[in-house]
Amino acid sequence: MKATIADNSTALYWASFNRFELRIPGNAVADIAQPGPADEAVSYWAPKIDRPERCTPDALRDELREYGAWDADELADDAANWRRIVWCAACNVAESDEPDCSEPVTP
Repeated sequence: MKATIADNSTALYWASFNRFELRIPGNAVADIAQPGPADEAVSYWAPKIDRPERCTPDALRDELREYGAWDADELADDAANWRRIVWCAACNVAESDEPDCSEPVTP
């Protein structure tokens, strides 16, 4: 994990995917993106993170399908998919050279 996230753990970071973006707290990134199993941290944070409107069950399933890590039966579980994408989001932010914690753009 980059030092900027640990230094700014109360910020909300953008995690961008092909079909949607979500905002994830730095504290969640710090808790989830650690060596070893992250199931407990993901289970704690997943219900606390707002699910974007564009993150429909179909969009979420399609996004995760591209990772090639889960089969069709596993991807049928929307709640598990949400936990999976939260894990992916935390890892993506943690591995980013320049994690984005900018404010949302309002129309």
